[in-house]
Amino acid sequence: MKPKHMDTNIPALQLDKVRKVYGTDDQEVVALDDVSLTVGSDEMMLLVGPSGSGKTTLLTVAGALLRPTSGSVRVGGVEITDLGDRQLAEFRRDQVGFVFQSVNLVPFLTARENLLVVRQFGGSRIDAAAKQRADQLLDELGLGGRGASLPSQLSGGQKQRVAIGRALMNDPSLVLVDEPTSALDSELGKQVMDLLRREIKGRGVAAIIVTHDDRVLEYADRIVRIVDGALETAADGSSTD
Repeated sequence: MKPKHMDTNIPALQLDKVRKVYGTDDQEVVALDDVSLTVGSDEMMLLVGPSGSGKTTLLTVAGALLRPTSGSVRVGGVEITDLGDRQLAEFRRDQVGFVFQSVNLVPFLTARENLLVVRQFGGSRIDAAAKQRADQLLDELGLGGRGASLPSQLSGGQKQRVAIGRALMNDPSLVLVDEPTSALDSELGKQVMDLLRREIKGRGVAAIIVTHDDRVLEYADRIVRIVDGALETAADGSSTD
């Protein structure tokens, strides 16, 4: 199912000479160094690199959680660097889905409620359509019978599935995933990656997945490496643009 707001001819993400600097003067730390990157509207890209290389910074800039020091960031063709804080928050809510390494489920909400809360963040009513959407996602994720379970009653793999469902709840055009298999064994990691690829490709959305796990590289349409804040050539030999 293609999100209605997404034009397949427009890249999901375009970074143009994006630079992110922390600190000032002699204390400057360059986290992103003139990064240019284009991600297709239905591409599943894996971002790899050593610790401290800028992977998480790139993910947070792409997801409008962090403003770049300079450069252009376009998501679904929309220039987001010029948006005000409120507009940026609304855009992030509607167009970007996040799956964090720590999962970050609300502990006192059920699996179903953890999906529905995404709608509440935007001030939308939890109507019958929203409930149907949440139930549909949980079914697709193999959690149809666990909608009433609290996070403490779910396994690590089940929590990760709920987090994926939450990221897809608002039909985003771009999904950003941070280390989805870091806390999972090989079998659960494979299940989560199979699920991610099926959901991403089935919905025709784009994804950037940050990983240190060599076992998941086979799932990528493209692998991009970042070192010291700068992108290297993609693993298939193509340009990162």
